[in-house]
Formats: sequence, C-alpha cells, structure tokens
Amino acid sequence: MAENRRSEDEPALSPVERRVLRALDGEDRRGRRISNEELLRERTVEGYLRGAVMPRWMERLKEIHNGTDAHRRRLADEFAELAEERAGDPDGFAQAWLEHVGRRTYEDVNDLIRDHNKWYPVERQLPMDPRTGEYVLIAGRPYWRTELDADWALRQFPPVLPPVAD
Repeated sequence: MAENRRSEDEPALSPVERRVLRALDGEDRRGRRISNEELLRERTVEGYLRGAVMPRWMERLKEIHNGTDAHRRRLADEFAELAEERAGDPDGFAQAWLEHVGRRTYEDVNDLIRDHNKWYPVERQLPMDPRTGEYVLIAGRPYWRTELDADWALRQFPPVLPPVAD
C-alpha cells in the first residue's frame, strides 16, 4: 500500500486521519488545494454517511445517548440492589435512595451536553430568527439538551419501593 509508506520524519497517520485526507473517490488530497466547487458542495446527512468520517456533532450525540443509557442502566442496577436490601422498609429505602442519587455525578455526559449546546447550532449552520436572535427549532423542538442531575435520576427511578413479586 503506497499510502502507508512514509519518510522517517513524517508522523504515522491514524486510520481516521487517512480517511480525512482521501476524497470520496479515494484520491489522496494531502497538500493539494480544495476546489471552490468542493467547498460550496451542500453538506447533507446522507453525504456524511456515505463518507468515511462522521461529523463531530453526530459523534457527540451518539456519545450523549450511549452515556445516558449507561447511567440509566447503572441506576437501575443500584435501585434494584437497594430495594432488595431495604425490602420491608419503604421510608428507609426512600431516604437511602435520595442520598445515593444526591451523591452521583454525571459529569462525563454533562460535559458532552454542554459542548453540544454550545457548538451544535454552529456545526449544523442552523438558521437564526432575526427578530429574536434565537436559532430555529428542529422539527418543532429545541436543539439543546438538558444536563443530567439528581432530578433526572429521580424521574427515572422515584424513591418508592417497588411491589414485591409473589
């Protein structure tokens, strides 16, 4: 493979960097000017999916979704474990669950959500309403995401002992 040959002082490229350097037709574009036609080509989701590199906003949304699901699964496991420990004590369960949820942190996902809320409209080139200065809604919904916190966790798993199965 000619693309993997390099001089001693040239750094090795990652697979992602190699894909970025190739145009859709497979041509190596390193060191060559990008044509005006290429710069003005409309960017669509379909085009991104056909290409080898997913835009950062798509990656970030996927990471937010996966991170939120991971927190929800861990909370479900912890909820079930605590419910089993406190099986006959609804008040003790509620108190322990509220304390547990209050100690949890969701900063891994919240950092991604903050980045999303800051950069998504710019990355997607969302139109802005000139009267309000706000970005337009996407399919009638706002683009921003709400950070995860104790209230989010309690909406998922309220501090109520589930009924015991017979």
